This record gives sequence, structure tokens and C-alpha cells, in this order.
Amino acid sequence: MKRAVSISLGSSQRDKKVTVRFGGETVEIERIGTDGDVEKARRLYLDLDGKVDAFGVGGVDLYLRLDDREYPLRAALKLVEGVTKTPLCDGRGLKHTLERRVFEFVRPVLGELRFRQAFVPVAVDRMGLAQAAEEVSERLVIGDLMIALGIPIPVYGLRAYKRLARALFPIVSYFPMSMLFYGSGGAEHEPKYEKYFAESDLLAGDFLFMRKYLPLDLRGKTVVTNTTTEENIALLKSRGVQTIVTTTPRYDGRSFGTNMMEAALTAYAGKGRRLTDEELNALIDELGIRPEVVG
Repeated sequence: MKRAVSISLGSSQRDKKVTVRFGGETVEIERIGTDGDVEKARRLYLDLDGKVDAFGVGGVDLYLRLDDREYPLRAALKLVEGVTKTPLCDGRGLKHTLERRVFEFVRPVLGELRFRQAFVPVAVDRMGLAQAAEEVSERLVIGDLMIALGIPIPVYGLRAYKRLARALFPIVSYFPMSMLFYGSGGAEHEPKYEKYFAESDLLAGDFLFMRKYLPLDLRGKTVVTNTTTEENIALLKSRGVQTIVTTTPRYDGRSFGTNMMEAALTAYAGKGRRLTDEELNALIDELGIRPEVVG
């Protein structure tokens, strides 16, 4: 049996361990949250290095990808410094493969989707999903400046966003961990930036970013998100969401983050390194890895 472990800076209340079958191989996948304790996470990485088949890096990205260039997040890389044997997967591979293809994969269930407006609260680490959302929407609104930095300015369209990103990513590369780790404690916060939620019939992005400012009324909307527990799904349904798509499959009541799923596929492949986009896409097709729809 292969073993993939996601060590997350997020809440330990979201921990889960399951076994899944990929082809003829059993893979144990486990999420271990450290409640924001960077030193505890670092110790776990070093203690388990070489003892598991792949690591998921949860709660923080190691690199930000913009087109063909990757920008290192130096504080995050220090977290895993010294890990030399076990491959490190922060999910950016699946964000540019599985999430990029999400509307292709749900077409047999939901048909050909078109939306008036898509709102992506934070696109900085989900360019693939933002691109997918733009292709099925008349207008795309990106909220990174609002949600992540508290600057009340929306960005319209990926072209404008990429111009902004090219200027900001070299600076973000030097951000301290306190600015990179968003947290996942769980409590909902006060609705904010409601105009963009209300005007959009598609909401797409990381659930933790989305949840922070979710309005009470989400009637009729489609939400494409990830890393959801049964409680998260119940919250969205209670606010009137019509369709929920989790970009990663659900196992035993919850979907895991892209970092965990990429680690699971990396463990299964057994190459002792991260997989390329081409290898991930091939495995996604071979194993039938699909987003899940909750109607």
C-alpha cells in the first residue's frame, strides 16, 4: 500500500484519513493539520521524509505559477527545507490540470454551462480555475485585491489580472509566512463585498477564501470549490446554492485539497518526484478522476 500525507498549516479539526483504490493499487491518504504551528509542521515533514511516498503541502503554496513562469514563495520553501527523499506536492499541478478542465468534466452531468458573471474571490493560486471560469462566463471578476489584501478594487478579466500579477508576484515572493498562510479555523465572518457575490451566478475558488465574506443569500448560484466537509456543503445549501461542484472527488463525506490529491496520484505513480502536467492529465484520464456535483 502506498501512503500520501498532507501536512497542513490549517486546522486539525479538518483532519481525515481514508484509503482509496487507484487502478489495482491501494493508497492511504491522510491530512494532518497543525493549527498554524509552523515549527510543528516542519518537524512532521522532517520526521516523515522518506517514510511516506508523497507529501501534500497544505495551507500554503510553494510556488505561484503565471503562464510558463513560477515564482518561489521563499517563506513557504523554508517550511520544507531539508526534505530530500519524499516528493512535495503543493497542488499547483492539479490546479492547472483537473481544475482547468472542470467544466469539461461536469458537462455530461450539467450540460453546456454559460454564466452572466463569474466571481473568483482569489485567483493568485488558482489561475487554471479562473481561466476555466472566464471561458464559460460573459464577464469575470477577480477579487484578490479585495479579499486577500483588503483593497476594495475588483479586477475584470484575466488579461488585466495577469498584468497586475506580473508586477506583484516578484514582491509576493518575499512575503512572510504570516501573509501567505490564510488560516482555516472555520468560523464564518461578516458578509462583505456582497455586490460581487450578488451579481455573479458563478462563484469559483478556494472555499476558505470564499467563506470569509459569503452573503446569506446565494439562491440559484453555482459554486465551484474544493476542500469541503459535509458541514461546508450544508452551509452552502442552507444559503440557497443551486449546484455545488467540488473540483476533487469526495471520499467518505469530504473532498480533499488539490495538494492532497496530487500527492495521492504522485504516490500511486511511484516515480519518486512530482508529476508533470502531462503525466497528471494522463492519470486523471486513466483513473477517471473527476470533480463531483452536488445538486
